[in-house]
Order: sequence, then C-alpha cells, then structure tokens
Amino acid sequence: MKLIERYILRRTLLMFFGTLLPLLGIVWTTQALTNVNLVTDSGQSMLAFLKLATLILPSVIPIILPFAFVIGVAQTLTAMNADSELTVLNAAGSSRMMIIRPIIYLGVGLSVVSFAVDNFVEPYSRTAVRQMIATAHADMLSSVIQENAFRKVTDGLYVQVSRRKGGGVLEGLFVADTRDPKVEYVYYAREGAIDEKTSALVMNDGEVHRKLPNGDVSVIKFDSYAFDLADLTERAGEATIRAKDRDLPFLLNPDPADEQVKRNPGAFTAELHRRFTEWTLPLIFGLVALVASVDARSHREARVHPMVTSLLVALAIRWAMFYAASASETSLYAIPFLYLIPLGVAALAIRQLSRHKSLELPASMRARLIDLRDSLMARLSGRSGAASTSHGQQQ
Repeated sequence: MKLIERYILRRTLLMFFGTLLPLLGIVWTTQALTNVNLVTDSGQSMLAFLKLATLILPSVIPIILPFAFVIGVAQTLTAMNADSELTVLNAAGSSRMMIIRPIIYLGVGLSVVSFAVDNFVEPYSRTAVRQMIATAHADMLSSVIQENAFRKVTDGLYVQVSRRKGGGVLEGLFVADTRDPKVEYVYYAREGAIDEKTSALVMNDGEVHRKLPNGDVSVIKFDSYAFDLADLTERAGEATIRAKDRDLPFLLNPDPADEQVKRNPGAFTAELHRRFTEWTLPLIFGLVALVASVDARSHREARVHPMVTSLLVALAIRWAMFYAASASETSLYAIPFLYLIPLGVAALAIRQLSRHKSLELPASMRARLIDLRDSLMARLSGRSGAASTSHGQQQ
C-alpha cells in the first residue's frame, strides 16, 4: 500500500472510530437503561446489570457500524477537499484508485466483522440476555424480600412485606391477586416464608378476603396457608428463543420440532437471508460515500454537503432492506429483494465511479435544502445583529 493510501486509510479510521464510539455509547446506553427497572426490581446486583448491558452491545454494533463508516468516509474526503488535498492529488496525476482502494479495503474488513458479529457473537449474546431476563423474572424470593415496597410479580399479582427477619421469615405479608377477572383475592398474614423446594409462599396467622363481581366479600381466617408460586417461576424462567437469537448453523437446518419454528417458520427463513445480505452494508455504504465525495470540487460551488447526501441515501437503502426483511417473513417473493437491493446499489455505485460521475440529490431537492440553509443562516445573522444593536443602545 502506497504512502498516500496509508494516509487516507489512517484518516478514515480515525474519523470512523470518532463517529462509531459516541453513536455506540448513546444507543448502548438507551438500550441498557430499558432494563434498569427489571434489574433493580428483582434485587440483582450492579455486576448483573453491567453484564446485561455488555451482552446487549453485540446487537447494537451491526446497526451502527455501517452508518459510522459512511459518515467517516464522507467527512474524511470532504475535509481533504476543503484542504485542497484532493485537488493536489489530481494535479499530481494520481489515480482515483489511490483514494478508492483504501476505502474499499476498510469496507471489506468491516463487512467481515459485521458478518462475524451478526452470525456468531450476537446470537449468543441475545440468548444470554433473554435467559438473564427470564431468570430475573423467575427470582420470586428477591422480589418479595424488599421491605415496605409493593412488588409486581406478574400481571394482577402484587406482594408487599413489612419487615424481613432472620431465617428467611417475612413479617407483615400482603398479597393482592386479581388475575382472575371473576374474583379478587387479598391475603393478609402476620408472618410467612418462601419454601424453596416447592416454590410456595407459606403464610401463617392471617386471613383472605374474597370479592365477587357483584360486590359480595367473604373473609376466611387461617392458621397456615400455602400460596403456590411454582407455575409462575417455571413459566417466567423459560426464555423464549426467537429467530434472531439463533446461530447460523440452526438457521441453515432448523429443528422441525422447535416450538418457534412450528409457530412461525417464515421468520427463520427471512432471518437466514437477512444475515446473508445485511453484512454487506458497510461496503455498500462506503461505495455510496465514495460516489458522493471522492472528486475534488470548487468551494464556490453551491451544493449540499456530501455527508448529508450520503446519509440520506444510506438511510433509504437501510429502510428498503428492513422493509424487504420484514415482508419476507410472510412472503417468499420478498426474499429476492434482499439480494437485489445491495447488488443493484453496488453496481450503480461502481458504474458512477467508473464514469467519474458524482452522486447528487435531485436539483429541486438540492435547491430546497440550499434555500433552507441560507434562510436559517440569515435568521441567525439577523438575530445576532439585533442582539448586538440592542446591547449597544443599552450601553
């Protein structure tokens, strides 16, 4: 690799990571925060939350990586054009391939990384996340040991404990059960404990209030009563593994006896073809950014920033791929579009590059964006001028 190619590759890598890390941090944080309540309500430790947040990370990388690459390429080449480096390279007789080649190498490498993460790392992490969430839901003991707080065990079932004593004894039990729409139960007990062998909440010295739909209430006192939690913990502890959670070998040969496969076989077929196509997006987006920004242009030329053009086209491609993947779950006719979209975009981009043609938005849209930019700049200049005049008059 020549010196100028290494220079372009280094600048693109720096811009790529400078874009990827903040985007990854923002998306990762928002995804991790959605599970904060689950972890805190089930009494999990901070270490468990950090583990859960780390396992979420592989599912975010394939989504963010192509967009970080298209921004990195477009911004790098735009900065080189602003510094007249592209003009100098053209004047020195350098081939356009010296600029294109390092971008293609990096795009291929990122596509391979995306394929590996999407097919091998992400399925494992998604399965582990689902299992952790299911285990947290199933941890009934940790849900009730927190004092003076109502805890939602499941829809229609709430538990509250006044105080926890030594030996696992729970004092001041309150249980509200409204899962059956025909009858409501409210349990009070002086003390109780959870039997770990039978997964039952054993309550002592209490009473149960039974309310019927017509408003009649019956009260029954008891010395000892066992509230069965076994069905809840077993059902909550079972993680539902969907098509996106499966690894590549399973998708290539799905188990016909699997409940999810029998319920929705089209989802597994669509997921397989999605993984065979979406890993190419970094390379496709890199080609789009090259078409938009590889050529040297005059600073006086009124045009939309190449990064804006590249991002709009990238978003359109990503939306088309997402729509085709969703449609292929119910229709086999949508599967070919998963392959035609990236192949068509790549062929068009290579054709534009070979003919030295750039990627531009339609003239009408470009004019509207330029007018919008000019009007915003004029308003900002007007406001700053008015503020300066007002400040001078006050003085």
